[in-house]
Amino acid sequence: MFVPNDYSTDLNVGYEQLAKQLDALLTGESDRYANLSNASALLNQFLDRINWVGFYLWNGDELVLGPFQGLPACVRIPFGKGVCGTAAMQEETILVPDVHAFPGHIACDAASRSEIVVPLLKDGELLGVLDVDSPEVDRFTEEDRKGLEQFVQTLVGHL
Repeated sequence: MFVPNDYSTDLNVGYEQLAKQLDALLTGESDRYANLSNASALLNQFLDRINWVGFYLWNGDELVLGPFQGLPACVRIPFGKGVCGTAAMQEETILVPDVHAFPGHIACDAASRSEIVVPLLKDGELLGVLDVDSPEVDRFTEEDRKGLEQFVQTLVGHL
């Protein structure tokens, strides 16, 4: 759900508008880290009830912390480990209603209770993952999944 702003109260429409804003924000900029930084800042501004949003980037062996908004985080995540490493390995979005029920969850912030991780794939190649955490159990919905996948698809076009 979005913080009250100029976006529609309809979550799907809000995510469509957010993806368009991201596209406009990143158009003309080719630096990967600048674009990832602005993407995490944009999500942090418009998503409510979250405590961390950012990226882990694939270096060929593991995921390494990239641009983010929130408290300091785990720097390296092994491929296939935790929610981020599992989403990267499966190349599929993972929505976790309660991180304490996820086998092998890596607790970077003890306040996090739910999480959604969306892989960044470009031309079939894993670039990394978008990770969003919330201090609330069951914070993320299927609408969030679809909206964040759309956001990532827009972002990947600028990486």
